[in-house]
Order: sequence, then C-alpha cells, then structure tokens
Amino acid sequence: MDSILQSLLASPEPSIRFKVRTGVLGEPDDSPAILVLRQEIKASARVRTLLAERDPLGRIEPVHRPYNKWYGAHWVFAALADIGYPAGDPELVPVRDQVLDCWLQPEGIEEHIYDKPLPARRVKGVPILQGRARRCASQQGNALYAAVALGLADARCEQLAALLTRWQWHDGGWNCDRKPEASNSSFWETLIPLRALAIYARATRDRRAAEATACAAEIFLKRGLFRRLSDGQVMNPEFLRLHYPCYWRYDILFALKVMREAGFIHDPRCAEALDVLESKQLPEGGWPAEGRFYSLTHGAGSYDRVAWGGVNQPRMNEWVSADALSVLAAAGRINP
Repeated sequence: MDSILQSLLASPEPSIRFKVRTGVLGEPDDSPAILVLRQEIKASARVRTLLAERDPLGRIEPVHRPYNKWYGAHWVFAALADIGYPAGDPELVPVRDQVLDCWLQPEGIEEHIYDKPLPARRVKGVPILQGRARRCASQQGNALYAAVALGLADARCEQLAALLTRWQWHDGGWNCDRKPEASNSSFWETLIPLRALAIYARATRDRRAAEATACAAEIFLKRGLFRRLSDGQVMNPEFLRLHYPCYWRYDILFALKVMREAGFIHDPRCAEALDVLESKQLPEGGWPAEGRFYSLTHGAGSYDRVAWGGVNQPRMNEWVSADALSVLAAAGRINP
C-alpha cells in the first residue's frame, strides 16, 4: 500500500494527487494546501486541452451541440467536476450556462402523455407512457452534479433537481426506454441522477432530494450492484470491467464511487462488488483499466480530447487506481 500511494502521490497529474489526498488520505478539499493543488489542476495541460476550443464568450465549441461525445460542453463540465477543478471559478460560468440552458430548454422538458406506443419518429419533450417519464435523466443529472460540485449552482439547479424527482419511476430510478412494457429502471440512466441528487441534497439539505437519493440507491443495492433480481446472474459482463471515465455508462467501480459519495458504501450489499474490485488489484498494488469508452481519433465517434491512462490489463491506470483506493478506504477495506 505504501508503494502504490507513493507512486500516485508522485504523479505528474495534479488531479491524481488530489484524488488520493482527499479521497484516500482524508485531507479536506478546502484546506489551504488542497486549494493550492486545485489551482495546479486548473493550470494543468489536461484542463487546458479540455477547455481549448472556446468561443469569444467562453463557451465550448461546438456551442450549439454541447452533448457531442465526449468533447462537448456537457462532458467537459462533468469531467472538470470529477477531477478536482477549483470550485467557484467565474471563468466556467459560460460553460455552466451553456450546459444548464441546454437541458432546461422548454421544448425539451415539456411533458406529453401517450396512451399508446410512441411513434417511430423522435418525439420532442418528455413522453409519459404507462405513467412513467421516458427520459435520459443522466443528462440533467450530470448537469446538476457538475454545477454543484464546481460551486456554480444557481436557481436552475433547483429546477433540475425538481425535474429529476418528478420523472423518477416508482421503483426508484429512471429510464428512457420507449417500449410500453418497460417497467424497470435503467442502471445507465439512474446512477448519475443518484450522484447528482446526493450532492444536491448534501449542499441544500433538501429533504425530497435526499429521499429520492435513497430510493435510487435501492435500484443498485438490492442487485448487489451487478446481479439480476430474477436469477442472481451477472447482468452484463461489462459491468465487472474497470473503466475511466464511464461518461454515462456503468461499471462497479463507478457504482461504488457513487455509493461512497452518497453515503451507502457501508451497506452490506456493496460487499460483493468490493470483493470483485479487490480481486482485480495488480501485484504491484494498482488497478488496470480493462476497457475504455472513448476514442482519441476525431470523427471516429466517442472522441475525447484527452487520454485517461490507456488500457493495459497488466499495468496500473492511475485514474482507476485513485478511485479504487478511495472506495476501499471509505469502505474500511484499507487503512492508508
């Protein structure tokens, strides 16, 4: 443990050092030393690259397509929140506005009730079918999470939280499945809203958001984070592979990370997922990235402007390792 911690604390990436010092060693993220480190994150080559394509008003290009995967404003805003970018930076206000305005467009959140299967063509707004909102809630969820985490929340965040709780399904999560028979929430569409409502509830003490967080957590906890309810089998083999970042996708490390943030990491139903994570530790102490969801080739789809440590199963990925250690430390599995 000492050697892997020393390796990560010597990383040239200030965000890795931030994740280890705050998430593993327990330094307050607003201590004087950590505030200095967060300014180093802001000045880092990674952040400069993520924010390189900005228009004269400070918005990320392409301005009117903030959801472009994975280099649009939506994804950059969420990435900055996850890697420790300093809170309350006015330079990010144009990016925040770009993202929040996108997901709060009146035509995009207007609800339409259907009493028969949805048409084949794309429908505007939020279809309500069988009493359930069919919405990709990870979009509003990521926007809310990033705005709060980056210290840039405003009145629109209250609206985002209210929409998420309004669209929450009776089983506790969210889903954009257009099939009338779809009655279970989606892991992909539920984890990020859970993360968002948890940080919002903590920041505002909003009781409704806290209750929605607890209901959403049950979607994962009652399935041990990766098993089907019907037969106990693994839901999706990709859920057990480690990635960074996950964007809107899912794996057990991302789930455990959110459980830690939301206060559920000590629930005994996290134990098996924690066991799986521990089993993937490399002999030298780190963890690998076992897959990736991004491409470094522009125009190839799922393009990210920066690399996140690469995929090499025999070798440590610093981003995966820093998150794994923070989860295991919070769960009491290690005592750094």
